[in-house]
Amino acid sequence: MEKIKSTTVVAIRHNGQTVIGADGQATLGNTIAKSSVKKLRLLQGGKIVTGFAGSTADAFTLLEKFEEKLGAFGNNMKRAAVELAKEWRTDRMLSKLEAMMIVADKEDILIISGTGDVIEPDLEIATIGSGSMFAQSAARAMKKFAPQLSAEEMVRESLNIAADVCIYTNHNLVIEQVRD
Repeated sequence: MEKIKSTTVVAIRHNGQTVIGADGQATLGNTIAKSSVKKLRLLQGGKIVTGFAGSTADAFTLLEKFEEKLGAFGNNMKRAAVELAKEWRTDRMLSKLEAMMIVADKEDILIISGTGDVIEPDLEIATIGSGSMFAQSAARAMKKFAPQLSAEEMVRESLNIAADVCIYTNHNLVIEQVRD
């Protein structure tokens, strides 16, 4: 049986704002299973925002684990991300999970993967999912050639451009700004 997968997530930090957005499409093979999936979660009253791509059930498992790590390490996002990545890579059950996460607070954006990676992206732009390279290209261009745009506008347009060219990304967007 094929897994339901979710796709494009973009996080951008620009002019002191950190914003994450995601499309709403979940696919089962080459079929749209749902068009309004919520791929973002607010933690700590919106001070940390997470987004996921990949198998939905796997992503929820990782989200729960990340919340546990936040609690265990005094809400230190970077430490929680590193500890999650270590456990994800070494735990026999977790290592089979197929998802990726972006986590962001007012200071940092991180990509967490099951291979033990915790990546602080270049240019304060993080993207994951099937439309990620389209969204990343658009975001990089906007940061370079349209710096007058807000972080939210950049995220929205990056996702819309990805949705225009990636069949696994749609225009049902959810966008959240990290709160102070």
